[in-house]
Amino acid sequence: MGHHSLLGTLAHRFALLLFVLFALFPLYWLVKVSVTPNDLMYSEGVRMWPSRTSLEHFRFVLENSNFPLFFRNSLIVSLSTAAIVTVIAAFGGYAFSRFAFRGKMWITGLLLVTQMFPLVMLIAPIFRMLSPLGLTNSLTGLILVYTTFNVPFAIFLMQSFFDGIPRDLEEAAQIDGASRFQAFREIIVPLTLPGMAATLGFVFTAAWSELLFALMLVSKVDASTFPVGLLSFVSKFGVDFGQMMAAGVLALIPAVLFFLLIQRFLVQGLTAGAVKG
Repeated sequence: MGHHSLLGTLAHRFALLLFVLFALFPLYWLVKVSVTPNDLMYSEGVRMWPSRTSLEHFRFVLENSNFPLFFRNSLIVSLSTAAIVTVIAAFGGYAFSRFAFRGKMWITGLLLVTQMFPLVMLIAPIFRMLSPLGLTNSLTGLILVYTTFNVPFAIFLMQSFFDGIPRDLEEAAQIDGASRFQAFREIIVPLTLPGMAATLGFVFTAAWSELLFALMLVSKVDASTFPVGLLSFVSKFGVDFGQMMAAGVLALIPAVLFFLLIQRFLVQGLTAGAVKG
């Protein structure tokens, strides 16, 4: 029994190791291509690491392309969208968790339906709505669209966190003289900070990597985001993989830093959201 248990543990760890290597390999290849000099890009064939490395692609991306502008635009859009959606989802999730109101099931169903439509079907009507308002080719338009599409899922996510908090805590605060809003602000909100961090991280990632709407709703360079900017390295003569991969590596930095900052809250939030009290 003990021998079988040891074999099972080793097999489990080996499978996990394979999974981690499989997941990290694209990231490794991204970095490898980004530091491969142009003269070795094709001459060395497929190698796990180039015989010589260079930062020439990073220098070109930072000094001779519009990537810094795209990077700034993505940062503004992603952070704004994540903050707005998290605030809306906090109030919406609390309402769905704590209140029984007429039409609740219908509203829940409608929110679910919005997650079922392929995004490509909605581009034309959204463009027709934003164009008369002057919101195409603008960061404000992208923030509005991303907020709209991320709010439903974020509300369900926050609702699961509120469901995990005992109602007795609010009732005790109200018995002590606190209003409903005071109980929400001073008792519930601090307890749901991990959930808000998880929601913030999810929405930030979704907005940071979104390409379809950014490509179809924005045609001006000044309002383009970095996923669209990556396409600028594709021309009719070919693809500059070195510069594209260097831009990809730079684009990973804010996402990694953001998740490192909220990692502790993110793990707590995902764990708490999985268990209802």
